[in-house]
This record gives sequence, C-alpha cells and structure tokens, in this order.
Amino acid sequence: MHPDIKAIQEKVAQESLFIRQLVAEIEKVIVGQKYLLERLLIGLLANGHILIEGVPGLAKTLAVKTLSDCIQTKFQRIQFTPDLLPADLVGTLVYNPQNGGFSTKKGPIFSNLILADEINRAPAKVQSALLEAMQERQVTIGENTFKLDEPFLVLATQNPIEQEGTYPLPEAQVDRFMLKLKVSYPNKKEELEIMDRNTQNQLPQAKKVISPQDIIKARAVLHEIYVDDKVKEYMVNIVHATRNPEEYNLKIKDLVAYGASPRASIYLNLAAKAHAFVRGRGFVTPEDVKSIGMDVLRHRVIVTYEAEAEEVSSEDIVKKIFDEIEVP
Repeated sequence: MHPDIKAIQEKVAQESLFIRQLVAEIEKVIVGQKYLLERLLIGLLANGHILIEGVPGLAKTLAVKTLSDCIQTKFQRIQFTPDLLPADLVGTLVYNPQNGGFSTKKGPIFSNLILADEINRAPAKVQSALLEAMQERQVTIGENTFKLDEPFLVLATQNPIEQEGTYPLPEAQVDRFMLKLKVSYPNKKEELEIMDRNTQNQLPQAKKVISPQDIIKARAVLHEIYVDDKVKEYMVNIVHATRNPEEYNLKIKDLVAYGASPRASIYLNLAAKAHAFVRGRGFVTPEDVKSIGMDVLRHRVIVTYEAEAEEVSSEDIVKKIFDEIEVP
C-alpha cells in the first residue's frame, strides 16, 4: 500500500463532500439516468469533454442544463444547425467605419460550460471550429488568440447517425471527447414519475450549490489519487489490445481498422481516478477501469468493413478485450 494513501483518502473525503449535494440538487429535476449523471460528474472532475448520444426526448439537454444550473458559472447552449457558421461559434472581427479598424466580437464559446446541442446536425467545418477550443483551451479570431476561462467543458449531444439529417463527426474531433455516453430509455417506474413531474403546474428547479473554485480544488486532489503500477499496466494492456490484438491471443485483428490512440490511455487513467473520487476513494481499482472503460474506448476503436458486414460494433470489440485481458 502506498505510504500516503491515508492522507490522500482524507483529502478525497473532504473535497468530495459537494458531490452528494450536487447530485441531490440535480435529481430534483432529472428522474433516473444515474449513469448519465455520474458520467457528467466524472467529465467535470477529470476536465474531459463528453459526447452524449441518444434518441430525442431522453433528457440529454435537460441533464446538462441542470448541471450548469447547480454551478455558479457561465453557461451557453448552442443549437447546431445545418446553416451554422464557424463565426457563430467562436466570434468574428467586426469592421468599425468610424475609425476604419476592426474590433473583436467574441462568440458563445467564451463560457465555462458549453452545451453543443445536436452537434451532428451541423457540417464538418462548424464541428471542426470546436477543435482548438476543446484541445488547447483557446480560440483564435483573426490574428489574436484568447485563452478560455477555467473550468471549460464541452458537453455535446447527438442523435444516432442513422437518423435523417445528421453528419458523422470527424474522427479527429471525436477523439477529443474523453467520454462517449449512450443514453437509454427510462424504466416504467421512472417514466411514471417523469410523466407526473412534467404534467404539474410548476416544474422543479435546481439551485446553485457549488462554485468553479470547488471544481478546481477537487481536480487538484483528483490528480493525487493513487494508481498502482499493476493497474497502470492493466490500462495500457487494454489500449494496446485494440491496436495489436494478436499479442494478447485475441482473434479480432480483421475486425479492427484502427485502435485507440495514446489519448485513450491518458483519459482512461483520469476517468478512473474521477470514478474513484466520486465514490470517495483515494486509490484506483481495476473495477474503476472496467466501469469507465467502455465510455472511454467505444468511440476510439474503428471497425473494418468486415466487422460491419458481420454486425460487430466497436462496443463488442471493447467488451471482448475487457473479458480477455487479465485483471491484476
């Protein structure tokens, strides 16, 4: 056991107190969707952007909006449409006829929490306008570069690709998202409560309970969470198995066109730490890695045409890897 594990545990216990308060406030508005809410918290703590996929009407937008309502921070919802321009997102230079100069008009990207609603409704050039902001935490307008305020997080929603009027996201952009979540329908009990809440005269409202400083302090503690060398090796083995499956006696080489990038290893580590933090632990277990692994890897494994013909998805491949790789 790491000698400082007790000290780290105490720090985590102290700094994670706001998690219950935040979840309780969100659940005033959102019924069920515990998986979605926990993953939103993990992205917020690990400073990783999140892509949320699901059919319309599953409270994707409402969940992100409610999370922002609970934080004393700037929030901006951007509705992506086929006619949206990059300048509508990041801003532009405006000509001033009085002095013959240009002034910078900043776009909605200059906020802390960005909800990119139905991101795959807009063409690739608009989706690509997010890349610099997501990766570098900065925006370039004309000759000037502007740093974005921390915390800065892009929470994007999309409808499944097979739905009419959608564009597949560029691979380079998809890789920038720490997590890709798939949201499913509520069960009968949850749907009854959703129906009751939304047919009343007054809808419940969440109130602000935490500040950006709480998040920044929690992130500092999160980086101290202990990860054993064997658990680190387990993470790297999982990522390497997506690239070189034959080294791990996995017969999936013909099904994988491209494996996960090194960004997957980094995000797997950070997301596992955040998963442990949410549960009040100062150390990462293999179970943390397995719990969050699918969300980190499902959008990073590109399948071949052969896999598509056999109806094998990237999720099937990731699941097989987790089933086969030895757990420390």
